[in-house]
Amino acid sequence: MNEEKRFPLPPFNMETALQKVKLAEDAWNSKDAERVSKAYTIDTEWRNRTDFINGRDEVVAFLKGKWENENHYKLKKELWGFRENRMAVRFEYEYQNHAGQWFRAYGNELWEFDENGLMRKRFASINDMEITAEERYL
Repeated sequence: MNEEKRFPLPPFNMETALQKVKLAEDAWNSKDAERVSKAYTIDTEWRNRTDFINGRDEVVAFLKGKWENENHYKLKKELWGFRENRMAVRFEYEYQNHAGQWFRAYGNELWEFDENGLMRKRFASINDMEITAEERYL
């Protein structure tokens, strides 16, 4: 399988790990499911809350559904650790549902990359908290 390279490539150092996290944050904030999916291997494996997602096609479908239901989505990611081809990332995002209720979601992700810099595995644990519009800060 000949896939495009997504720089920076592993093994990561502090500079390239921070760059990879920022690239992911920017892509997710675009809310462009096709764009986001290109950062993952064709056969990527995800666990997102209780959803198990396999492959780019399922990633695109999942993200389109997510952003249809999460209005005004805004995400912030923070690198917590890395070694070789793996990273731990903390994140939070805010969104509003169709009923007008605001939420802040908190979570952690574990990422594993292949030699081309594409994410092979993504495991996310996420909790949502209701907030008021005045409590928003993202």
